[in-house]
Amino acid sequence: MSSSMPGGNVSRRRFFIWLLCLCGSLALLFPLDGHARDKSTVKPSRAPRPEPELKIVDLAIAPKPYTLGNGPLQFSVTVQLPKDMRGDLTVEVSALISSPSKTSVRFLTHRQPVQISSTSDKGTERQKVSIELLWDGQDQRKQLAVAGTYSYEVRTKLLLNGEKGLRTVMVGWPKRGTLQVKWPTVGSLAPTIPSPIY
Repeated sequence: MSSSMPGGNVSRRRFFIWLLCLCGSLALLFPLDGHARDKSTVKPSRAPRPEPELKIVDLAIAPKPYTLGNGPLQFSVTVQLPKDMRGDLTVEVSALISSPSKTSVRFLTHRQPVQISSTSDKGTERQKVSIELLWDGQDQRKQLAVAGTYSYEVRTKLLLNGEKGLRTVMVGWPKRGTLQVKWPTVGSLAPTIPSPIY
């Protein structure tokens, strides 16, 4: 019986060594596996969207600042059209003017058929159209706006006249900004309206 003891010790020693190696392997594998799971949950970064061929290449607003009762505020918009334009499309330009509280809002829009120039070549500069929008200083209720800082958003899109009416076929990126609206100069009569609520 004494002759079997060394063999048993050797077997137990081998078992402990094997167990330690197994624990060490598991300790190395689990962090790597967790890191792999973390990497798998990270969404790949999206490529930036290409700018549409229909775009606003120039926007001029005058006068700035705008004085109420001193004529209209003019938005002069230059739109660059896509290549290989069809002749049955309509270009639309719109402007949304709103106070910070959104209580005073005015929407302006203008549409006109696209006229393809017969003298333009495909390799030359793209065709452009100029459109003007006028704001009379009144809001959606036809009341004179109050003085303050207003935000604007100018958009353009191409429309196709289908069986169910006009539908949008292309939209350009908007142009946004702010503009100052002031009362008339000292000496002129300012309209009597309620105080602004922002």
